[in-house]
Amino acid sequence: MGEGAVRMRDYETFLNSKSHLSGEFGFDPTFIPDALFPFQKDLVSWATVKGRCATFADTGLGKTFMQLTVAQNVVEHGNGNVLLLTPLAVGAQTLMEATKLGVVAVRSSDGKVPSSPCIVIANYERLHYFDPNDFVGVVCDESSILKNYDGAIKDAVTRFMLKVKWRFLYTATAAPNDFIELGTSAEAIGELGYMDMLARFFKKDTTKVKSRKDENRKGVWRFRGHSERDFWRWVCSWSRAIRKPSDMGYDDGGFNLPPLITNQHVITANEKDPEWLFALPAIGLAEQRKERSRTVEERCTKAADLINAHKNPAIGWCYLNKESNMLTKMIPGSVEVTGNDSDEEKEEALMAFAKGEIRVLITKPRIAGRGLNFQHCAHQTYFPSHSFEEWYQSLRRCWRFGQKRPVVVDMITSEGESQVLGNLQRKAEAADEMFANLLAMMNNEMRIQKREYETTKIQIPAWL
Repeated sequence: MGEGAVRMRDYETFLNSKSHLSGEFGFDPTFIPDALFPFQKDLVSWATVKGRCATFADTGLGKTFMQLTVAQNVVEHGNGNVLLLTPLAVGAQTLMEATKLGVVAVRSSDGKVPSSPCIVIANYERLHYFDPNDFVGVVCDESSILKNYDGAIKDAVTRFMLKVKWRFLYTATAAPNDFIELGTSAEAIGELGYMDMLARFFKKDTTKVKSRKDENRKGVWRFRGHSERDFWRWVCSWSRAIRKPSDMGYDDGGFNLPPLITNQHVITANEKDPEWLFALPAIGLAEQRKERSRTVEERCTKAADLINAHKNPAIGWCYLNKESNMLTKMIPGSVEVTGNDSDEEKEEALMAFAKGEIRVLITKPRIAGRGLNFQHCAHQTYFPSHSFEEWYQSLRRCWRFGQKRPVVVDMITSEGESQVLGNLQRKAEAADEMFANLLAMMNNEMRIQKREYETTKIQIPAWL
């Protein structure tokens, strides 16, 4: 080999060492059930070959089937247990789906694992009971829980996952408020750490920093020069995003959402705020909390009237305990699920509602807003907050692929909460833009890789 060729090879090695694109840590799948749709099979194949990755698939696209299939491939290939972490009460539904696929899965809440390798399903809240040395793989359902990069659960999950060979994330809301939150997902599967990601692709916009407290806020980070395309290319190297099958070139037959009917109800308080001559928008969180507390009875009365006007299943989403307690008293036959209930009590009530044994469920988004399938229900009342993710996840418990009826959502606010709805709309538009960018870059990257395979005349992998 000539000196020039050696130098070229060394230079290519140097460039590869500097690449920030994710590699492959997995293997070819051997278990692909016929029950999966073609787009699901492609995503499963891709994830299994990657070995460490995230799948951002919208609600109702069958994430449970996909993650169980990936987990089963890891169990068989790695001859070991796979831990599948879920939000509260989702584990029971996951176990039922495992039975449909014919894979062996068990639920555990105390850290015990079976002697024969299988899928072990557990709630996030029980993670501290488990030893990462007992597992060859980890699958995180509804992994958007990791978006809170200051959260204790995020830290615990990340530390646990980094000690396990194969790592997979599944969620519908990858980064609901800011694409910088994608860094927490990348860190969990062993890609760039959150701060390393910021240093590589972003710079701090000091013109937005008003105090030292603001210094680490997400909003002060901006893309470096021409790094935006590199950022999205990097994200696409370890993740796949899909909102409907046509995003991957498949037909959307059977995956069309029914109409969503959103009604806004603005409630007038029975008594005026003594500090004002007339109603004004609440400014700041303190004023908004005061406004919400001051109008509890009026808003709950409206929500109860809307739910009591029919006999169909309904969900009343609340944020304050006072709201939840009052609605339960106003709606005959309703069942309240609160944070003070034990995990067993919560799961029993949530599963009873899913089975149609309870007509009206009264609870909070942070308790039942993730992962659960309530397709039998097509009516929600909602007291909105500033959290887009909680609103979107709660909405999609009912408004999801497979829902046959139009879904009605009654948004109930007071006159002083107009800014809450405006902020929620802005976040919804930002989330749509981010997901559209992710899809566009993902599809472009796949086209580039396919051309590279065609140029080298190497067979294009089924997962690409």
